[in-house]
Amino acid sequence: MPDTLSYEQAGVNYDLIDPLKVAAQRAAAATAGNLGAHGFREVKASRGESAYVLDVGPFYLASIVECLGSKSLVADEMNKLTGRSFYDGIAQDTIAMAINDLITVGATPLVVQAYWAAGGSDWFGDAQRSQALVAGWKAACDTCGVAWGGGETPALAGIVEGGRIDLAASCTGLINPKSRLSVGDELAAGDAIVLLHSSGIHANGLSLARKLVERLPMGYLTPLAGGTYGEALLAPTVLYSPVTEALFKAGITPHYCANVTGHGWRKLLRHPAKLTYRIDTLPPVPPVLAFIQQHAKQDDREAYSTLNMGAGFALFVKPEDAVRTLEIAEQLGVPGTLAGRVEAGEKQLLIEPLNIRFSDEDLQLR
Repeated sequence: MPDTLSYEQAGVNYDLIDPLKVAAQRAAAATAGNLGAHGFREVKASRGESAYVLDVGPFYLASIVECLGSKSLVADEMNKLTGRSFYDGIAQDTIAMAINDLITVGATPLVVQAYWAAGGSDWFGDAQRSQALVAGWKAACDTCGVAWGGGETPALAGIVEGGRIDLAASCTGLINPKSRLSVGDELAAGDAIVLLHSSGIHANGLSLARKLVERLPMGYLTPLAGGTYGEALLAPTVLYSPVTEALFKAGITPHYCANVTGHGWRKLLRHPAKLTYRIDTLPPVPPVLAFIQQHAKQDDREAYSTLNMGAGFALFVKPEDAVRTLEIAEQLGVPGTLAGRVEAGEKQLLIEPLNIRFSDEDLQLR
């Protein structure tokens, strides 16, 4: 398609990144034996999942570290244009990147640690911005019921660009009872696929979204959905842990979960099992994502392989639990869609309303 703007053109090429991830995972797996000296062992099935799980005897521990990416650059530009600080939402985005990964394995988040690396000490001198970051970080912790344990705030002039900040979070959680573990052991044909809706772009695809600004005469101030393009991009990422905790209390343990982030809907293929995932009903596409697809001139396959397109988190549950899962999520303000089902067959994702097929070759993370 002429003038198509791809994620690779925006500076992100997963074909280059993923081989490093695979190499790192293999090297990391070779260190698992070191745990034996401490009397512990890893849950091998968690290798390659969104969080790492450790068996400590009476329960499991899970851990994750994630960075925000480039969404803070949008907040910085919008601050110049509007005078507003959006760092309370940016804080939630950062925590969501870690917590939404952690809960995929069935963990209850317990502790979050902060990593805020600025391009110079002066970044922290902007009181409005700094206070918004702190307040947003605490609010997100309270929403998820986690303790903010501490963090690191280095000034890295020469590594981080001046006036910018690199944000990341680590999270530790508990899987107790052990039966809450969700690494796909029970995933099977017949399971229902429930997609919890996203609030917008979340924190993946921002390199593409920022590159697109070059094509917009009004840039971030382009009108969109009752606000502006910049404001729509900065809608905070949904925190899904209240939903997974409520599901556990209701007696519903997902057979598998996937956080729909980088790689878009291809993340539904994350588990190594040879199964077919058939989608017959799509969640609504947030206006900002439809806007990006339209102005980047992407076809559906490109858009759904890069962006969340309305699906922020996938739950694979027993078919008899699907309706109740949606009801519980809705009660917590997180709408969802009963999107499809798992079937026996080759490993593939079939998005039938759009005639899209993703195969095992379209996602190489292990």
